[in-house]
Amino acid sequence: MPKYLVSASYAAEGAKGLLKDGGSKRVKVVTDMLKSAGVTIEAFYFALGKNDVFIIADAPDNATIAAVALATNSSGAVHVSTTALMTPAEMDAATKKSINYTPPGK
Repeated sequence: MPKYLVSASYAAEGAKGLLKDGGSKRVKVVTDMLKSAGVTIEAFYFALGKNDVFIIADAPDNATIAAVALATNSSGAVHVSTTALMTPAEMDAATKKSINYTPPGK
C-alpha cells in the first residue's frame, strides 16, 4: 500500500477544539476517520513549529488520501498537506528511468 506523510496545521477553531478535547481524543477521532477510509496510521505526532501534526499513513491509493485531505481541509479547522513517500527500491527504479530534459536557457 502507498505510504504518505500527512502534515497538518490548526486554524484558530481547530486549536480551540484541541484545547477543549485534548490530544488523545484528537488522535482517536483522526484514527477512526482514517480507518473508515481504509487508511492505517504508522505514526502520529503532535509537533511544535509551522505544522502541528505529522502522520505517516498507508492508504489504498492517491484518491483515498486526497479525499481525506479534501474532507479535512473543507472543515476550515485545519490545513492538511500530503506528501507521497517512496521506498529505497522505488527510488532505485526511478534512477534507472531515462528522461530527456532540457534545462531553461540551454
